[in-house]
Amino acid sequence: MSHLLSKSKYIRGLQCERALWLDVYQPRLARYTREQMRRFDAGRDFEYSFKSTFPAAIDLSAELGRKVDAYPERTAQLLDANPAAVLFEAGFQYDNVLVLADVVCQREDGTLDIYEVKSGSQLSDTYRKDAAVQHYVISHCRRVNSFSIVHAKKQSENSEYSDYSDYSDNFDNRFAIVDLTEALAAQTDTVASNIAAMKDILAHGEPATPTGQHCLEPYACPYQHYCQQGVRQMSLFE
Repeated sequence: MSHLLSKSKYIRGLQCERALWLDVYQPRLARYTREQMRRFDAGRDFEYSFKSTFPAAIDLSAELGRKVDAYPERTAQLLDANPAAVLFEAGFQYDNVLVLADVVCQREDGTLDIYEVKSGSQLSDTYRKDAAVQHYVISHCRRVNSFSIVHAKKQSENSEYSDYSDYSDNFDNRFAIVDLTEALAAQTDTVASNIAAMKDILAHGEPATPTGQHCLEPYACPYQHYCQQGVRQMSLFE
């Protein structure tokens, strides 16, 4: 089953309606800087370092590649076949939104422990919003026992963060694991409302959203060059 939104498009839509529309209908217009690509690579490296603590996991991306719409069905097959399954890039779809979870560990009772891996050293508001849409989708597909964000730990961090897992004894002080299950569950109505608004945006033509500070926060938008075409650059004194 094809999908309309993903977690990355959801985050894009929270930042800018026009960027969301372009991401869905004109993604080839996106331009990423070398610095952005470097950060993507660093994020993948950190994610791999955490995943390496689960040597028996099944990586759906290695099996299915870019056939993302096939991920939910394959994920369901693997979870149903193995009560103790550990999956990388497990796919779930609900409300026309597809999410791929970094690490999913199934307990004997069928509930899931989910780990979303982020390379930043702080638990940002954007990380929370990213996790919220994932929790929303996954919890409508399976029972969620816990949902945690894993991020890079600062040397000064204390016991507020937990370095433990029922699935691996190999975690070290690189990882800060923060359980956000209750907070994410409380965001269900907000996420549903946001998704409905984004679907409405995508049902119409390209929004005429003007450029502004939102082009840079929380991330530099890859469509800035497109939106700025024909726009007179204002003088600092203006």
